[in-house]
Amino acid sequence: MRTEPRTAPNSMKCPVAPEDVDLFSPGAQEHWYEAYPVLHAKSPVHRIPGEGSVPGTDGFILTKYEDILRVVRDPERFPPGLTTPPKPNPDGSMPQMNAMMESIQTLRPNEELWRAHKSELTDPWVGTGATRHHDMIKAAAKGLIDNWIDKAKVDFVGEFARLLPQIVMANVLGFPHADIPRMEKWGEAQVMAFVYGHGHRNLLTPEQAEEQNRILAGFKEYVADWVIEKRKNPKGDMISWLTQATYSPFNRKLTDMEINGIVYAMMIGGLETTQYAMAEQAQLFCEDPELYRTVRNDRSKLRGFIEEALRLRAPTQGLSTRTTTQDEEFQGVKAPAGSILHMRWAAGNRDPDEWECPHDLLLDRKGVTRHLTFSQGSRSCPGSGISRQEQLIAWNLLMDRIESLEYGEGNTFAHQPGIMLGLFELHLNFRKA
Repeated sequence: MRTEPRTAPNSMKCPVAPEDVDLFSPGAQEHWYEAYPVLHAKSPVHRIPGEGSVPGTDGFILTKYEDILRVVRDPERFPPGLTTPPKPNPDGSMPQMNAMMESIQTLRPNEELWRAHKSELTDPWVGTGATRHHDMIKAAAKGLIDNWIDKAKVDFVGEFARLLPQIVMANVLGFPHADIPRMEKWGEAQVMAFVYGHGHRNLLTPEQAEEQNRILAGFKEYVADWVIEKRKNPKGDMISWLTQATYSPFNRKLTDMEINGIVYAMMIGGLETTQYAMAEQAQLFCEDPELYRTVRNDRSKLRGFIEEALRLRAPTQGLSTRTTTQDEEFQGVKAPAGSILHMRWAAGNRDPDEWECPHDLLLDRKGVTRHLTFSQGSRSCPGSGISRQEQLIAWNLLMDRIESLEYGEGNTFAHQPGIMLGLFELHLNFRKA
């Protein structure tokens, strides 16, 4: 079966040599999966001149599984940028920080506190404790399917994959469904750098940054109002719980600003990943109708399918979130102290030295959850649990009610810009069960 995404026509040429590879220019999204074998074979540690943390240093794209794993599992040696205290701007002013960045500096500035933050404040809701949302997710997915199941066709992105995580996150946090359109706008502003930013560091222009700050100021005020309300009248949602929780490392309640920052992190991680994952999974089923029949008839294979799909088509393709604190060497390439490391999850997920038949979807693949789509180690995505829950519940319901599906008319297969593998739309035709 075809496991590379279908792509839209674009002006960028298909890379055949390392010098042809540019993962970050407009149109690059349509050639990512053609670039990865080139990098693996000829430039597994790909230098980006002048793109390090300070002038005179470089960036490096890591594409080998073992190199990425080594980095993400050692946050002391390769510190994440968000935990580093902000440096003054050239004019002496301090850079503007969003609520999440502010809360990181107080709640989880080091590895010990990062682990405590995850285990105490987020895991009970979106990590190991995500199963608590099973019935809620099932009801949300069923309601969305009811809206179009009798039409025999659907824009799978616009009418399901985008809406489901929005509804789920609103329910988890305790926001009214009437505010979901506002949440979508705020969510788009949160990921603006990852969509419209320049280069591997996802840099916004001053004008873009100003617009982002303007939009997100409204979100900060919105959350602040809800935190005040839920302190007075707590319900059964995550924000209410956060207003009552005691953070054990400090033996105190969380401040309003700290809760605001946690909510910011839940939003930025709780929407796009699940949307993109389910859209890619639908395409894999369209590419191989027999695969859909096999999984539909034997649901024990569904978890394996989801993990393989996450490996083959990572929603977030890569991030430049780690820096070298000393001189390092990867695959014989020296990366001096101060270099920024772009960890290309999607390439590591298809590393032929790590995965047998790396480009094939194998429902019985052993140890498939070791893929890098949610990273690995203590800094892995805190919302991976709820994302997996949503995907599993959604596809079980979809398979209960859809006998077969195929591509519909009007698909361009154009991907949004940035570093996430996201289709704008996906038109499907299906036969109702």
